[in-house]
Amino acid sequence: MSTSTSSQTSKASRASKAKPVAIVAGVAVAAALLGVVSFTATEPASSGASGPSAVAEVSADPAAGVYPELEAYARRDASDGLALGRADAPVVLIEYADFKCGYCGKFARDTEPVLVEKYVRNGTLRIEWRNFPIFGEESEAVARASWAAGRQGRFWEFHRAAYAEDAKQKGFGKDRLAALAKEAGVPDAARFAKDAEGAAARAAIGRDQEQGYALGATSTPSFLVNGRPIAGAQPLETFTEAIEAAAKAKKDSAKPSGAGR
Repeated sequence: MSTSTSSQTSKASRASKAKPVAIVAGVAVAAALLGVVSFTATEPASSGASGPSAVAEVSADPAAGVYPELEAYARRDASDGLALGRADAPVVLIEYADFKCGYCGKFARDTEPVLVEKYVRNGTLRIEWRNFPIFGEESEAVARASWAAGRQGRFWEFHRAAYAEDAKQKGFGKDRLAALAKEAGVPDAARFAKDAEGAAARAAIGRDQEQGYALGATSTPSFLVNGRPIAGAQPLETFTEAIEAAAKAKKDSAKPSGAGR
């Protein structure tokens, strides 16, 4: 009896250890099939860099580097509080990010506002946020808090406050999250606190994480622009070229057969 129990325990232990390996292997295979094995965030080019090496390569061919399967990851839900822009915009930029990620903050402060002004406001672009916390408990907590702010229509205000220049250094403890919600203008503090700790918030964050890992993303920030992966807080030009190429592809696909010849 003792030997049998020991054997069963040993088998269970091996199975428990093997399971994460199997999951990782499965994700790697899925990423390989989608052609995005290298969909891993990198450091942005230094501000002093110049020339082609400062920008991640984006082909002038609108179809190059685009995986139609990944375009389906856009939710296009008009009621999504964690999105900006028209649900039917021709281009969707999906961002997988962590509020404790310094390069995510750089993108949020330096690049995203330009994209909003240039493309979201004229209806070309929709930005969909995915919480992808990878830096521990505080990352998870602030992700849930951002979702809770979104429940009251204040996600992007919370996003701006959490990515302010000095916000990361102050941490994301419970009191700090409440302060950020207040700064963001979240009207009901009690509801915010309850939502941030609720099962719905945890489930929402879990769905975003599962999607990111299924794509092969292992670092932040990572992006999809109509199915084109972009890794890291790349220079503005990388995003504008990808958005314009995607918009052109959509426009061309909408033309009647033979049009423009």
